[in-house]
Amino acid sequence: QVQLVESGGGLVQAGGSLTLSCVASGRTFDRYTMAWFRQAPGKEREFVAGIKWNNNFTLHADSVKGRFTISRDNPKNTVALQMNSLKPGDTAVYYCAAKEISAVFTGPALYNLWGQGTQVTVSP
Repeated sequence: QVQLVESGGGLVQAGGSLTLSCVASGRTFDRYTMAWFRQAPGKEREFVAGIKWNNNFTLHADSVKGRFTISRDNPKNTVALQMNSLKPGDTAVYYCAAKEISAVFTGPALYNLWGQGTQVTVSP
């Protein structure tokens, strides 16, 4: 059974940092595009960052560009999201997603594998 399991969420003050991690199991994910999405209460799920399977392309949403960095370690089947200079507006449940495709898409409907999510709360 394919699973994506996120970890690393928590409560942090504005200006602080967190690193989210997503571990994939059940198959080899080195041909998958991996991405992070987030969803705040009452809002739609939005794209945060994505990375192609071969690490040669990343895409970050404008709202997090310069503050967040996505990376992956294929032998370990993991993808990470380093989040710096966090703001209260970054508060959301963060989800890891995957799709066996050679491009990064920003639409959540295009991803067929999802984790359960990890809560990130940024206090003022």
